[in-house]
Amino acid sequence: MTKGFMPKENHQILFTKNRLKMSKVTVVIDGRKIVADTDETILEVAKNNGIEILTMCHLKGITDVGACRLCIVELEGSPRLFSACTTHVADNMVVTTNSERIKRYQRITTELFFAERNHMCAVCVSNGACELQNLGYKVGMEAIRYPHLFPQCDVDTSHDFFVMDHNRCISCTRCVRVCAEVEGAYNWDVMNRGYHIRIISDFNTPWGESTTCTSCGKCVQACPTGALWSKSIVQGQQSKHPEMITELVERRSMKL
Repeated sequence: MTKGFMPKENHQILFTKNRLKMSKVTVVIDGRKIVADTDETILEVAKNNGIEILTMCHLKGITDVGACRLCIVELEGSPRLFSACTTHVADNMVVTTNSERIKRYQRITTELFFAERNHMCAVCVSNGACELQNLGYKVGMEAIRYPHLFPQCDVDTSHDFFVMDHNRCISCTRCVRVCAEVEGAYNWDVMNRGYHIRIISDFNTPWGESTTCTSCGKCVQACPTGALWSKSIVQGQQSKHPEMITELVERRSMKL
């Protein structure tokens, strides 16, 4: 072997080691010093280290969009609040996840979720197994201080197996992202904004008439509320398993 020559494989190993070494940063979350990778978000680092941050639109395995604004955190040196699911860690970053200010905003957001649509838990198919309902308990919501909007929302029962109840939708877009990124069907999309926002099927056609839906049910499992549910399950017994989506994505990545 020529003196000074390094095989290509060793170059790659050295490059990988150097890159990993350079990508490590130290952050402080709620007083705990943690070593993390720069490609990790604050939410990922917190979860990996047993620090709870409230979420609703987040689902491990699909792209984070920061839609629900529940995972807000404070960063030292900035007056702003940042979404933990879309903010990557940086060296010497100091993060606070549980200040009184954050708790106040999280409760306001939760109350607005309930006030915006027609969330009547007692008559919902997901009563007792709803992430929004559980969120209300976590933030200590005893009453809703904002006027209910009571919008006129449709219930799409045209699909053979599933139902879309817009009264229960919180526009987290989990269904949209799962359908596009995991199933690859691109059936769901978002129409309008604000008060008028709706999740639509195939350019706003009835779900049962969709030419792209594969009836896989992934969107139903990903939905955190009673907005999407299966016709085969009776009311009050609608349990969902969003962790199945995460497991599927992880198993697929293992095969690559």
